[in-house]
Amino acid sequence: MAEQKRDYYEVLGVDRGADDATIKKAYRKLAKQYHPDSNPGDAEAEKKFKEASEAYAILSDAEKRSQYDQFGHAAFEQGGPGGGPGGFDFSGMDFGDMFGDIFEGFFGGGSRRQQYNGPMKGANLRAGVRITFEEAVFGCEKELEIVLKDECKTCNATGAKPGTSPETCTKCGGKGKVVFTQQSLFGTVQNVQACPDCGGKGKIIKEKCTDCRGTGYVASKKRIKVTIPAGIDNGQSVRIRDKGEPGTNGGPRGDLLVEVTVSRHPIFQRQDMNIYSTANISFAQAALGGEARIPTVDGDIIYEVKPGTQTDTRIRLKGKGVPSLRNKNVRGDHYVTLVVSVPTTLSTEAKEALRAFDAVSGNTLKSETEGKTEKKKKGFFGKKED
Repeated sequence: MAEQKRDYYEVLGVDRGADDATIKKAYRKLAKQYHPDSNPGDAEAEKKFKEASEAYAILSDAEKRSQYDQFGHAAFEQGGPGGGPGGFDFSGMDFGDMFGDIFEGFFGGGSRRQQYNGPMKGANLRAGVRITFEEAVFGCEKELEIVLKDECKTCNATGAKPGTSPETCTKCGGKGKVVFTQQSLFGTVQNVQACPDCGGKGKIIKEKCTDCRGTGYVASKKRIKVTIPAGIDNGQSVRIRDKGEPGTNGGPRGDLLVEVTVSRHPIFQRQDMNIYSTANISFAQAALGGEARIPTVDGDIIYEVKPGTQTDTRIRLKGKGVPSLRNKNVRGDHYVTLVVSVPTTLSTEAKEALRAFDAVSGNTLKSETEGKTEKKKKGFFGKKED
């Protein structure tokens, strides 16, 4: 059973009427307390940091906050008013980049990765894949060829030439950062920056490995299998864990995010979990009723058309739509608009049959013809009498 999300206001410890400044101040406090750089290896702190970042991402945005106040967490779930076709996916967000200005205040400027030489997770990689409409509905497997970096076996990822080792940076003492003081209007201020000599790594390689050129990694093309889940929509991404860039200083690899592009279908259109299409029926089928063959993603079905069906009549095929991403056994519906086809060419026999039909069902052809003939005759004789 999925874990129940806490109320975002409760997460930040603010009232529902809190202003933007109060919300930002509360988030800064929590982010500083639970930031992974301050709590290396602490899974609980990382969880609380992400929870606070998620809450701030919503409550700091006026539109999203309004949706949350009205609908709660459901606003950003699949099909919710704020989530669009695929819902609001927090898993793909890099909160470190989103709130860079806040982290600069914590660590004295510069990026996070340059401020800490402990274990750091690798960057995420992005790739794209195109699939058909049916593959999006039922799911599929695709194989991608991407360039991945792996640890250099020659130097065991140290970047140093075999027989040598990286040396501790003398400028920062292996810390990866240096502190310098500066006078300001408020007195003496201490700033922290990445060490310029070692680039924040804390180590200096004097003799580089020739295979990896001192990076510790070698790149190669690899084929990766991607499982596309049933019900995925155009523009959504599939996350493949640990297939991104290698981590630094023993950190885990990043992830591979595969964005899905769904090709247009010549017949079907999609909106959320529902499918829409049109189907032609003959005049005889519309008037008398009968069986009509209608295409669906599950194959053609036979539908019983009711007598007297008018053009643009919409019918619902329950459970013939798109599966839910969360439960593939739950599917949307397929709505079909019936259009009565008018033949453009008729045989002599067909024309006679239609005239006979018209004669017994309103005589519209004869009455219109007679009316026109009568008007023409009156005009003719009226002209002659003058």
